[in-house]
Amino acid sequence: MNRRPFDPRLLRRVPAARRDLAVLAALGGLTALLVVGQATALATLLATAFDGRLDTGALAGFVAAVGGRALVSWAQGAVAARAAATVKAALRADLLAAVGRHGPGWVAGQRAGRLATLTGRGLDALDAYFTGYLPQLVLSVTVPLAVLARLVFADWGSALIIALTLPLIPIFGALLGWQAQAATERQWRRLSMLGGHFLDMVAGLPTLRVFGRARAQTDVVRRMADGHRVATMRTLRVAFLSALVLELVATLSVALVAVPVGIRLLGGGITLSTALLVLLLTPEAYLPLRAAGSRFHASMEGLTALDEALTVSAAPATVAPTATPAVAPAGSGEIRFENVTVAYDRTTALRDVTLTVRPGERIAVVGPSGAGKSTLLGLLLGFVTPTAGRVTVDGVDLAHVDLDGWRRQVAWVPQRAHLFAASLADNIRLGAPDTPDAALATAVADAALDDVVAALPDGLATILGERGHGLSSGQRQRVALARAFLRDAPLVLLDEPTARLDTASEAVVLAATRRLVQGRTALLVAHRPALLADADRILRVQDGRVTELTPATEAAR
Repeated sequence: MNRRPFDPRLLRRVPAARRDLAVLAALGGLTALLVVGQATALATLLATAFDGRLDTGALAGFVAAVGGRALVSWAQGAVAARAAATVKAALRADLLAAVGRHGPGWVAGQRAGRLATLTGRGLDALDAYFTGYLPQLVLSVTVPLAVLARLVFADWGSALIIALTLPLIPIFGALLGWQAQAATERQWRRLSMLGGHFLDMVAGLPTLRVFGRARAQTDVVRRMADGHRVATMRTLRVAFLSALVLELVATLSVALVAVPVGIRLLGGGITLSTALLVLLLTPEAYLPLRAAGSRFHASMEGLTALDEALTVSAAPATVAPTATPAVAPAGSGEIRFENVTVAYDRTTALRDVTLTVRPGERIAVVGPSGAGKSTLLGLLLGFVTPTAGRVTVDGVDLAHVDLDGWRRQVAWVPQRAHLFAASLADNIRLGAPDTPDAALATAVADAALDDVVAALPDGLATILGERGHGLSSGQRQRVALARAFLRDAPLVLLDEPTARLDTASEAVVLAATRRLVQGRTALLVAHRPALLADADRILRVQDGRVTELTPATEAAR
């Protein structure tokens, strides 16, 4: 885990933030000059006031310095907030790009919850880092240097004491920061686990209710939330202790300067204006370091999230892409699986599969759940990378082609098509957003979706709920088929399109499926016999092995 107060990877990954950070550094330098100018003007003003005079020049300088500091402070806040927004937007885009680069399998299970927590709550915690800690980090460098430079010429003895005591604050801050970092990492892990488990529980809530396990999972979430609460309180305890220690060190350091100055002033060894200047500037030298130390703890969650976001978004794909990807072959070509093995951490999905799919063939894939049928389709979609062997189309290895170009040659109807909170027309146009209305109407009719459109209040302009809320399972499946018709791709992949449908819906979807695969190369994952009747070949997947069956034999089962 990165423990540095500033991660240099940020400048490489988010170039747009460089300008804002440079402006922030310049404003920090200007603030240091204004601090010195304000203290000098105030010391002169107070010294002349003791003599019964009013130095109007010093008064004007003091007012100008105060106004300048207020203006610079506002500018620092605005620039820091803009930098935070820029970095968060860029990192969220990088995380989403990483999801697209790795494919759906990469975000399965607990990782989905961790990514959701990181993209939302985690990156939002960067606000405290950019608007609170980072400006103070700049000031903790510029202000002490400016103060020391001024005091060297005014009273070198006081400057020496400040130079010797200043490092005590970052040293104690670092010692406590290591403890706080460990506590924050534990807190973040607890939060990520809680988010991942909660997401899985919500997704599987219907199953949990059917089997009477909903209350037990509620207790699990309660225990995990309590663990996160305990970790958070430990982090806050370290943060409060750090603030106390830093305040104590800074106060003692100021006293080490103030007491000798007072004694020398009484003895006539230093002038009043110089003594006032030293007493005014000494707290200013320690203040940015104290503020940076206290605000560091408030920003540690954001720093932890920043490190994880930079690490996750930079994670290489399972197989690194070639420097110049080959042009994607046509989906109508011959597809070959050559000794393909797909192994995961705990299981092997496919073992030494050799298979040829000729152009225009309709192949049904059957087998028990978890046997590797969906993995077979995932290989063709580029979501799964072979552990051994290769998949070729017209002799071109899919591992070396432009996958986006290849996927445009494929129409995919998954078992549970995801519909977005948008209009029905936009959901159908997902893969072809510029399709004219006439082609859209044809796809709707081909998918037997026209009666559904007619029943909706605004027809194709009707806004659907997330995941297609408002449509039945059969209607959502017909929307997925309409997408495939609109795609008009030469290769069609269907992953159990009639699963979970009643008899009437199955008949409608089955008829639309037959129209879709007509004249195209098609792989159909099927459990129900109705999908097997029109298949040219039937493949059975079991224990990762693929064997070919005759259509009559499998249909009889």
